[in-house]
Amino acid sequence: MRRLTQAAAIVTLSLVLVGCQTVGGWFNRGGDAEVSPAPLVDFEATARAERLWSTRAGRGIDRSRANLPPVFADGEIWVADARGRITVVDADSGRELRAWDTGEHISAGPAVHGDQVFFTTFSGRLYAVDRQSGASRWQAELTAEVLSLPVVEDGIIVVRGINGRVFGFDANQGDRRWVYERSVPLLTLRGTSDPLARAGVIYIGFDDGLVAALRARDGQRLWEERVAEPEGRTELERLADIDGPLAVVGSELYVASYRDRIAGLAVDSGRLLWIKEVSSAQGLSLRRTQLATADRNDHVWLIDRRNSATLWRDDRLARRQITRPVFKGNYLITVDFEGYLHAYDADSGEFAVRTRASRNRPVSAPLVVGNQLYVLDTDGHLSAWRVTSR
Repeated sequence: MRRLTQAAAIVTLSLVLVGCQTVGGWFNRGGDAEVSPAPLVDFEATARAERLWSTRAGRGIDRSRANLPPVFADGEIWVADARGRITVVDADSGRELRAWDTGEHISAGPAVHGDQVFFTTFSGRLYAVDRQSGASRWQAELTAEVLSLPVVEDGIIVVRGINGRVFGFDANQGDRRWVYERSVPLLTLRGTSDPLARAGVIYIGFDDGLVAALRARDGQRLWEERVAEPEGRTELERLADIDGPLAVVGSELYVASYRDRIAGLAVDSGRLLWIKEVSSAQGLSLRRTQLATADRNDHVWLIDRRNSATLWRDDRLARRQITRPVFKGNYLITVDFEGYLHAYDADSGEFAVRTRASRNRPVSAPLVVGNQLYVLDTDGHLSAWRVTSR
């Protein structure tokens, strides 16, 4: 999760003292009701949340804010930890299938494709390893730290650095095929959006509020469109990062920016279809005609993707540092900083059930696979859940 909630004066002072280029997030732990997390409210549950299993998958993450969400592939859940260990568990039972230590400080991953697994490191390298043994296949030098998940399309592995560079490598041999460059603002949120691959095209949101479509095989720019303008007197006011997941369906692409913009675009041209004034660094979740997000104040939104109309908005989880809400059946589910799992009835916007999924904050949004969802916390505990009606 990415947040920016402290006073501008503190951020400005931090920049003067230490020359920061990214903002990770500050949280007020005092008793001011306007900045403290909203208290949990009572409600009558209409669903039940069942824990199916729980296991330890690695040693968790540290303060480096690496991008290490759980990943599903062929009946397996893959987890990387901050110390470089990759653990694979059976998605149905939670039984550990295999694990190995990479010896590297992983910054983003893993990404599983065929018989290979890809990850990047804080030292600026991209690794491809054997899916079964963890043996190194190849590695490549990057010119930047990478915090977005690698993605494979048309035989090309694409990674995006925090310096605005996007790299395309041959997925089998590791040869660099192309580089796309874009300058980044002086100050950005800590983190970058993951590239989104579809039909031979890579869609990427940048820190200056611009979206680009690149041809996967050669990096050729097909189009670019600005979703948000970095406006304001200070670098803080000009934050316009596109940091969370993009969503695509049919002929439309959906993007959320920290600069008060959610937008729908045509995938073939980048033409803006609509813009809605909602600020989010969490990205978007998609279900049929609906988009879900959490804004900078942790208000949950459900939006009609066809015309940007608000279907409902809920502020009862304000400032609880929630994950991006995800769809699971007829429920919209998020996890807060205390490990509480909250499920909304997606039609009404009312709470359906709440349970304590963990004693630690989540690493990422819950991973939904079929009728189950998986929650990974910062201490390395992975649990599987099922939410059903009463």
